Amino acid sequence: MRFLCKTHDIPVNEVRRIPVPRRAPIAVYHLEDGLYATDDLCSHGAARLSDGLIEDGQIICPLHHGSFDIRTGKPAQLPCASAVKTYKLVVEGDDVFLKPEAAGQ
Repeated sequence: MRFLCKTHDIPVNEVRRIPVPRRAPIAVYHLEDGLYATDDLCSHGAARLSDGLIEDGQIICPLHHGSFDIRTGKPAQLPCASAVKTYKLVVEGDDVFLKPEAAGQ
């Protein structure tokens, strides 16, 4: 597992861009029911989702104002039509880790 941040680094209902060595940065979201992660780059345009706003469990892209469901990565509002990849996180105490992906995913 790869350490990402501390739980208190991301206040509830906020998002942070987290660099990950040897891969593109991810967006980590702190919702009331837990922490979630997706690709940081919008699938519709070259915009950082971590610069967007969280509203009702969705991240609103700052470029074209489409949105994605934070928990599933599925598009929720046009013009976003393709899902963004989601990642599993593990929280141990106050530490947040990126769970390794299984082979073949």
